[in-house]
Amino acid sequence: MKKSDYIVHNEKILTELPTFVHDYYVEKSAVPLSPATLYQYLNEFHRFFTWMIDTGITSAVNIKSITLTELEHFRKQDMELYKAFLLNRVKQNSNHASDSLSHSTVNRSLNALSALFRYLTEESETADGEPYFYRNVMKKISLVSDSETYQTRANNIKDKLLLDENDKNFLDFIIHEYPKQLNGKRSLKMYQRDHERDIAIIATMLGTGIRVSELTNANFDDLNIHKKTISVVRKGGKRDLVPIAEWVIPYISPYLEIRSSRYFATPTTPSLFLTKAAERPRRITPASVELLVGKYSQAFNSVRITPHKLRHTLASKLYLETHNERLVATQLGQSSTKATSLYTHIVDSTQRKALNNIHKKS
Repeated sequence: MKKSDYIVHNEKILTELPTFVHDYYVEKSAVPLSPATLYQYLNEFHRFFTWMIDTGITSAVNIKSITLTELEHFRKQDMELYKAFLLNRVKQNSNHASDSLSHSTVNRSLNALSALFRYLTEESETADGEPYFYRNVMKKISLVSDSETYQTRANNIKDKLLLDENDKNFLDFIIHEYPKQLNGKRSLKMYQRDHERDIAIIATMLGTGIRVSELTNANFDDLNIHKKTISVVRKGGKRDLVPIAEWVIPYISPYLEIRSSRYFATPTTPSLFLTKAAERPRRITPASVELLVGKYSQAFNSVRITPHKLRHTLASKLYLETHNERLVATQLGQSSTKATSLYTHIVDSTQRKALNNIHKKS
């Protein structure tokens, strides 16, 4: 969905939720959290409050009537029941009871509730300068442990990364080989119109590791091709100046040369990456980036990948080059190295070399 669509949906959901959730929404919209993230959070809140009514934990007859007092005195045992409810839910449109939600999906639901309770007990402020209440039951609720080891996760995604020279090969394929596979004048015409932009988008992600939302929200003035940097807004609203790998600059420059003539950008057009529209150029959406990355990657090696895999690719190659988790975390805009442990398992060949050498020494 477009940003404007998320906002419309959010405002509709808010009409069914308690006023304190509206307060949360207003404050977090100003941080800013993206409308897409807030949309996911509001839906999680709605699910939780619906469950409260369905189980009789609240005496409220509708979600809007649920009170702060009920959340303040919400028991740990009841929150554990809700956690069990999430674990036993089945995926949407599935008729198989065994097709339950993944642990990561359940944890996203719990994290959304943790964000709400943290706001109510720490970040909110009444007329007296105090939070709405102090008891935070979510601090007593642990996330579901991931049944996969880092090594298993690494093996599952490794084949979808563009390691070694495959990142450069991928970009060269889009330039030289992809148009040869196209059948039909319309497909070729669309490729000829957008290929400089598409290559620049993929190259920027491969050369920075930024998220797709960070890329699509970037403005023209955020990119400094001479200093090889791009300024993006990270999660939590923090602006970050991200270095760009030098080798990808030649793939980005051709788009900058045709941005005005091809997409009718003017000096007042803010967005860096554009798409054509009837009246004036528009900012490209994350959904469009998902589609173009999937289209080209499917043609490249028959494996459809997402923009997030481009981020994984950069992180893995950067760790292979530096063996420095802190540096990788900084490049990705992460506050800790917890998430970067995955990349050490993707590129670390020590374990395999040791296994291969066991019998050589005997």
